[in-house]
Amino acid sequence: MYARRRRLYFAMMGTCIGLFVLAWGVVRIWSVPAAVGLCVVAMVIPPVAAMVANRRGPEDRWWDDPSGDPESDEWWDELDGKKRPRP
Repeated sequence: MYARRRRLYFAMMGTCIGLFVLAWGVVRIWSVPAAVGLCVVAMVIPPVAAMVANRRGPEDRWWDDPSGDPESDEWWDELDGKKRPRP
């Protein structure tokens, strides 16, 4: 899943850069408002790409990972009703 999110992120960012280059390299010759419109669309893409890249799927078990602090992990396990063997 990580590879798919990464490819989608880079595709979206490539589209963003492409829109900027197209807007000010080609489209502005015929229509400055259209070039500005392309830039506005390109401006929206990076935040959406960041949300897509940082999205967690159901198979990502990040909430079950231990934090590294044994006392905190033991406390959370007690709240969750889990018994973890002590090292």
